[in-house]
Amino acid sequence: MTFPSQGTKKPHSNYVYFHRCFMTLDTRKFQEKSLYFTSLGCSKNLVDSQVMLGHLKLDGYTIAQEPENAEVIIVNTCSFVEAAKVESIETVLGLADHKINGNCKALVMSGCMAQRYSNELEGEMPEVDMFIGTGEYHKIVPLLKAMEEGKLEKKSFVEIPRYIHTEFDPRLNTSPFYMAWLKISEGCNRNCTFCIIPTLRGKLRSRTVNSLVKEAEQLAATGVREMNLISQDFSDYGVDLEGGGKKEGKNPMIYELLSRLEKVEGIDWVRVFYFYPDDLTEDVMDLMAKSTKITKYLDMPVQHFADGVLKRMNRRVTEEVIHQKIKILREKIPGIVLRTSIIVGFPGETEEDFEALLRGIQTARFNHLGVFKYSDEDGTPAIRLKNKVPQEIIDERFEKLYEAQKEIARELNQQYLGKIIEVLVEGAHEETDLLLQGRHAGQAPDIDGKVIINDGTAKAGDLVQVEITEVLDYDLVGRIISKS
Repeated sequence: MTFPSQGTKKPHSNYVYFHRCFMTLDTRKFQEKSLYFTSLGCSKNLVDSQVMLGHLKLDGYTIAQEPENAEVIIVNTCSFVEAAKVESIETVLGLADHKINGNCKALVMSGCMAQRYSNELEGEMPEVDMFIGTGEYHKIVPLLKAMEEGKLEKKSFVEIPRYIHTEFDPRLNTSPFYMAWLKISEGCNRNCTFCIIPTLRGKLRSRTVNSLVKEAEQLAATGVREMNLISQDFSDYGVDLEGGGKKEGKNPMIYELLSRLEKVEGIDWVRVFYFYPDDLTEDVMDLMAKSTKITKYLDMPVQHFADGVLKRMNRRVTEEVIHQKIKILREKIPGIVLRTSIIVGFPGETEEDFEALLRGIQTARFNHLGVFKYSDEDGTPAIRLKNKVPQEIIDERFEKLYEAQKEIARELNQQYLGKIIEVLVEGAHEETDLLLQGRHAGQAPDIDGKVIINDGTAKAGDLVQVEITEVLDYDLVGRIISKS
C-alpha cells in the first residue's frame, strides 16, 4: 500500500516521541475518561461508531469537544477508495500531535483501514497505540482497560469479522435527533470484482426482524422520525436466516421487515438503501406503493449498463433486467425517486461500452446519481483485469456523465415547481440563519439535494408543508404553508 506520509504530515519518529509514547504505556490512567471521536466514511461505519460511543458512555467516558482536551482519541476509519485512505491517514496523523501537545494518552485507529492494513500500519504509524478491526469494535471498553493496566500484549485486534450489534447493545445516536441509520445486516456475499467490502466486512450477517423492530422502537422513543435502512446489500437481507431469500418470486422476510417497521409508532419515513435490481421483487414494490411511511425513494445500485462490463464486474444482472425493473417500479409507484451509483472506466470498458452506459443513464433518468471513477484496489479481482482505461479517458467520460445527469436532474426537479410537498426541517441553512433548510421524502440525508425555505418558521425535526416556488439544479426553494 502507499501511505500519504509524503505530504505535509509525516509520522513522528524521533527519539523523544518514542520515549514519551512507550514510557507512558505502563502508567496510562484515564483519570478524566475524556474522549474525542472521529468517524469517517459511510453511514454504516457511523453506526459502528455510535455503538462504540454507547459502550464508552456506559463505562463513564465523556465526550470532549476539542481533541486537545481528550485522554482517549479514536478515529473510526474508511479505506474503500484511495481518497478515503488518504483522509484516514491524515486525520490520524493530525490528531497524533495531541499526544505531545495535549492530554492524549491513547490514540486508537479502528474500522476498515485498521482491518485492511493493520500489519503495515503498526510499522508505519508508531503514533497509534491500538488498532481495532471491523469485527472487534464492541470490545473497545475492555481493550482500553487492558491498555490502562499495561496488559495489552499486542497492538492489533483484527480478526475475520463475525460480529454485528443488536438492540441490546448501547448506542449513542450522534445524528440529528429526528433521524437515524438502522443497520439491518453486515458483510456481503455478492463478491463484485471491484469491491473490497467482503474482505473488510466479512460474509453476510443479518439481524432478525424482531431485533430491528425493537431497535427502531427504541430510536423512535428518542424522537427519531426518519429511519434509513442501510446494509451492504439490502436485497440479500435474511438469506442467511431461516426463512430468508426469494421464494416463488417473492421476498417474504424483506416484506415482513418493511411491513413491521412502518407500524412503529412515531416513525414517519422509512427509507431503503442499496436494493439491487436483480432481487427486487414485485411484492416489495407493491408494499412500497401502498405504504404511507415507506418513502417513494429507492437507492438501487446498477454500476453499469453494458452487459460485458457487468459480467466482468460479476454482477448478477443485465441491462435489460435493469430497465425492466425500473419500468415496473415507475408503473407501480408513480413519482418514485431513484438513486443509483455507477463506475466509469472499469477495465476493458470500450467506447461502445461507455456509450451504452451513457445511453442507459439517459433512458433510466435517475433523480440522483453517484459516479465513481474506477481505480485499482489491492485485494480485489479487478486489479488483475487487463485493458485498463487510461486516466485521461476516465476523466473525459466522467465529465460527459456528469453533464448528462445534471441536465436530467434539472428537468426532473421541474415537476416540483408549484407543488406543495412535505418537508422534514433540518434547521437553519448551513450558509445563513435567514433561511431554513430541509429535505422532502425524495432527498436522502447527506447525499442528495435540499429544500431551501425562504418564508415561514419551523424548528429542526418539524414536518411542514412547503410550496415550491423555485427550482435549482439539485435543490428546491419554497415557503411554508402549514405544519404536517
